[in-house]
Amino acid sequence: MEWRRNKVRELSVKGHNQRQIASILKIPLGTVNEDLQYFRNEAKNNITKYIDEYLPAEYENCLDGLNSILTEAWNMSLEGEKRERIAALSLAKETYAMKLELLSSATVVDRAVRFIQYHKPKPLPLTDQNHKVIKDDLTES
Repeated sequence: MEWRRNKVRELSVKGHNQRQIASILKIPLGTVNEDLQYFRNEAKNNITKYIDEYLPAEYENCLDGLNSILTEAWNMSLEGEKRERIAALSLAKETYAMKLELLSSATVVDRAVRFIQYHKPKPLPLTDQNHKVIKDDLTES
């Protein structure tokens, strides 16, 4: 199955439609459709994980890094030759622009994270033998 899926992906990437892939691999059209759906679901899960887990941490790392660069650029602007001080101020200016761009995109990052969290499957409430809710996300036991 893994070999077939890899071939389906390879042919799809090369621009073949589902009927052509089925004909080339001599497999049912439905199988090609299922394999492509599998890849779409896999991609969706990867994007969800990236947005939910990786993106917020990387955003914070970038902001911290830019703040460190700013601090160092200002320190460098106070000492050295005139040309070095001007270069340090230029670096500070570029860093401010990058920081502003990053902060401006914060709403996009925040919306993406909220969208993923909102669309995550909700855990089922804990019930007893009589199906009475013992605990769920909204109530305590």
